[in-house]
Amino acid sequence: MRSTRSAASSAGRGSAVVDFVLVMVVLVPLALGVLQLGLVLYVRNVAAAAASEGARQGAMVGHTWSDGAGYAHSELAGTLSGRYADGVSAGPTTLDGAPAVQVSITVRVPALGLGGPAVSLTVTGHAVREVR
Repeated sequence: MRSTRSAASSAGRGSAVVDFVLVMVVLVPLALGVLQLGLVLYVRNVAAAAASEGARQGAMVGHTWSDGAGYAHSELAGTLSGRYADGVSAGPTTLDGAPAVQVSITVRVPALGLGGPAVSLTVTGHAVREVR
């Protein structure tokens, strides 16, 4: 007995698998890149907010700039993992001639949060010191 399949259909067998692999070679790195970008932007935004809040805390009457660094450190450790909170520094500065507090945070965001090559980011928050 002869097979009822035509020669054209037997020549196309397995082409769906090849098409799937070719599409996935493009889509998987694209999807992972979008996830990495989202992670980096999230960490940057959280670090910038923590630096700004730390500077405001350190600029309040009765507080020192080291209080601001401690506040920024606790904000980072509470929102993100504690490993991101290691690069917090603070110090006095001036903004347009007025005494101010500056809090800087340096974080390293690993690829997809798992490890491997990391992106290093530095954000800074400033606040003018309050006076009585």
